Amino acid sequence: MIARAAGQVVTIEGAAPRGVPPVERWNPPFCGDLDMEIRADGTWFYMGTPIGRPALVRLFSTVLRKDEDGKTYLVTPVEKVGIRVVDAPFLAVEMTVTPGDDGPLLSFRTNVGDVVEAGPEHPLRFEIAGDHAEMKPYLHVRGRLDALVSRAVMYDLAALGEEIDIDGVPTFAVRSGGAVFPMMPVETLAALAE
Repeated sequence: MIARAAGQVVTIEGAAPRGVPPVERWNPPFCGDLDMEIRADGTWFYMGTPIGRPALVRLFSTVLRKDEDGKTYLVTPVEKVGIRVVDAPFLAVEMTVTPGDDGPLLSFRTNVGDVVEAGPEHPLRFEIAGDHAEMKPYLHVRGRLDALVSRAVMYDLAALGEEIDIDGVPTFAVRSGGAVFPMMPVETLAALAE
């Protein structure tokens, strides 16, 4: 069972609600860049060494903010420091599907413990990237922060896809929370399958 919590992020029933500080309202001075990086696989590094304490990574994840300049920062009420993000700051590592009044509801758990329901406020988007035209799905988590959907979860997500007519174009898409999220035109999908 999923229960609502602060910031449109949800938590599993029975677990303590995971509030997210109001980092969008804080305007502290920029204090420089920190030698911290979030790699494409979701691993956090500090000074070239992986951060091995999951609780510390979860804590840092609650004060992440991506600003209009496209850079990602750790923000507190008194300071803002820049960090590097290789792809997306979060990784969606698990998906559950529950029936809803408006069709299926897809809930994703991230590598830092957030559970986010895909829908109009938390859309899915799909990019085709790389030399092999690989599909990369992303889920909006909060602010300007997204989660890259892991490859294993992406296959589960693709299995839920269906052909839907969008603006007269047959499109392979998924539904969640009453919203439709196009993956790609059916014609493109057929060409990739050849």
